[in-house]
Amino acid sequence: MAAKPILSIQNLEITFPMAHRDFRAVKGVSFDVGNEKVGLIGESGSGKSLTGRSILRLLPGNAQARADAIRFEDRDLLGLSEAQMREIRGSRIAMILQDPKFSLNPVMTVGDQIAETCQIHLRLDKKQAYSKVVDLLERVHIRNPERVYGLFPHEVSGGMGQRIMIAMMIVARPSLIIADEPTSALDVSVRQQVLRILDELREDRPTGLLFITHDLNLVRSFCDRVVIMYAGQVMETLEARDLDNAKHPYTRGLLEALPRLDRPRERLSVLKRDPEWLKETAK
Repeated sequence: MAAKPILSIQNLEITFPMAHRDFRAVKGVSFDVGNEKVGLIGESGSGKSLTGRSILRLLPGNAQARADAIRFEDRDLLGLSEAQMREIRGSRIAMILQDPKFSLNPVMTVGDQIAETCQIHLRLDKKQAYSKVVDLLERVHIRNPERVYGLFPHEVSGGMGQRIMIAMMIVARPSLIIADEPTSALDVSVRQQVLRILDELREDRPTGLLFITHDLNLVRSFCDRVVIMYAGQVMETLEARDLDNAKHPYTRGLLEALPRLDRPRERLSVLKRDPEWLKETAK
């Protein structure tokens, strides 16, 4: 028997009210995340980040989200109160955002920010929280964590800031991690360090990772499965190792638009979009 998924999204719709009609930004999206790394990919505006934020109910105030179910472990998140969602955010489900400089409080040291999370979720006193923070910083491969504890966000590099964000998000050892473009602003060597840390976090216990990105090459090498979105809908879901054999013309178009060292070309293909793709998925 297959293991139950950690997260199951069924027929998710997200709309924004407008003057003359509602704009449907996400249309009937469904997928599961088990003890695996699932890449959610597509162009900007395809609905990837909205889908990720809807899991934690962190959508803009004017967004209206509906679904048949958004089930996390044994609970339907749609039926929970805001107080119950606050208990889940950061403790059972963690979200790592793209740019830590905008996610961290600029007037608090990074150590105090992680310590505050420890005190909220683990009920630690200040001394215990300090020790926990040092351990977490060491776990994400930050040298001299005692010194880094007292730094402000503007004093750390992009790669270190991203590792600090990861340390903050794993305080309570969540079962699901949503990573929204966590490596897009990092150079190749630092990016590999961050990906290795995310892999290490999943070794201790079953953990689902929803990895939101534009980077097809990264998804191919890092993820287990891939969900491809276009214009708010899922075009195709397949194993990451089979990405080069994708069948849908949208996925094929994305792949053909990628520069590759092993297949140099004078001119890259231009992605052609077909309105029929949306009619197919709406049936």
